[in-house]
Amino acid sequence: MSEGTMHQPAQREHSDQQRAKRLSRLLVCAAAVPVMLIAAGCSSDSGSGDGAGKETAGLGATTSADATAAPTVQAAAYKKLPEPCAVLSKKTLTELVPKGAKSGKEGTSSDVASRGSCSWTSLDNNGVKGSQFRWLNVSLLRFDSSQTQGEGDKLAAAYYAKQVQEAQSVTGAKNAKSEPVAGAGDEATAVRYDLKKKEGAFKQQTVVARVENVVVTIDYNGAGLAGEKTPSADTLTKAAEKAVKEAVAAVTSANGTGSGTGSDTGASPSSSPSKTASASPSSSATKKS
Repeated sequence: MSEGTMHQPAQREHSDQQRAKRLSRLLVCAAAVPVMLIAAGCSSDSGSGDGAGKETAGLGATTSADATAAPTVQAAAYKKLPEPCAVLSKKTLTELVPKGAKSGKEGTSSDVASRGSCSWTSLDNNGVKGSQFRWLNVSLLRFDSSQTQGEGDKLAAAYYAKQVQEAQSVTGAKNAKSEPVAGAGDEATAVRYDLKKKEGAFKQQTVVARVENVVVTIDYNGAGLAGEKTPSADTLTKAAEKAVKEAVAAVTSANGTGSGTGSDTGASPSSSPSKTASASPSSSATKKS
């Protein structure tokens, strides 16, 4: 074998090695391309993720701001009412309706936690001297807080003012007089007047009191019939004011407190003033007397 022939395998071997190295480098580069693409894709996703996170954070911030901006209504202080026929003591009833202390008749109510009433009638017959007539009515109305109507105590305050105004504007009332009453909840007013009816001359007392989100109305009238002496308006008013103070105390006691101020305990929805104004105690008193 010649020397040129011996060098040919060696040269081919060298060329094969060179081609193998080049192929290896190409394979390495080719393999690196998907990795770079994947890395670029991850980098793109990461950027997108950051944007999504920022967008989510922005939405959360907006929701939080909206929640903060929403008006907050304070819960009503009182959740329930006492039984209306049990708000006055036996002693007080004996003083106000001496012949009818046990005659209490509870009014109809579709929601006893929101409204209630009780009335008593007394006729003390003195034979030929005539008789003394008394009629007493206790009305309780509780207001709840709501987003649409507002806070319960403010709703009660509006109804309280309306009740006082109605008592002051009764048709046919004579010698009307109004005065504030101390020690009966957050605010209280006594309205008294004379009312002439076919049965005789009646002395009417209406005392309206508000304690937190509850309005208490006492209607009390008296008359001397068939020749009996007409009762004193001062005496009747004093008795009605005593009754309203007891009724207010019964409301606070029923809700676990012992004074005229309540605690925020929340409440279930109750009626609005417009639903009860048509049957105001003051108008009922004049009709039944």
